[in-house]
Amino acid sequence: MAWRRYPFESMWRDMEKMRDELENMFQHAYAGGKLLPPGGVTDRMLPAIRGEFRVDVRDHDDEVIVVADLPGVEKEDVALQLVNPRALEISCERKGEIKDQTEGYFMRERVYGSMSRVVAIPADVTESDSTATFKNGVLEIRLKKAKTPQKTRIQIE
Repeated sequence: MAWRRYPFESMWRDMEKMRDELENMFQHAYAGGKLLPPGGVTDRMLPAIRGEFRVDVRDHDDEVIVVADLPGVEKEDVALQLVNPRALEISCERKGEIKDQTEGYFMRERVYGSMSRVVAIPADVTESDSTATFKNGVLEIRLKKAKTPQKTRIQIE
């Protein structure tokens, strides 16, 4: 006689796997103050869900290039800070209309207010000789990679 499987058994197994994956992501995100691992689903989806801006990070020769789309933001309302050699904080403020913001709208998705995002950098960088440009709502930051010290042998006497 063959045993009959419960119809919901696979569903519960799938839910258990999802819970384990979420738990694993949060452990990685908060273990030792580390950022969320770059490139994962969480990294791509959370900014869109929160109404934050999107970024591209490129590792190129002796620099790391970060490009952020900041439509509707003025250059004066953008601030950059290197949190540590592998994390850059980009914050800005998108200013909107001050008039009555509820009357006459069928749908309203455009976000106004302060936004901030810490971007993981793939290599150690330094702020010296780094540059940033802002044109037509696109911010481009070129961060120079930190020079790694040469390894030298220490003589034992």
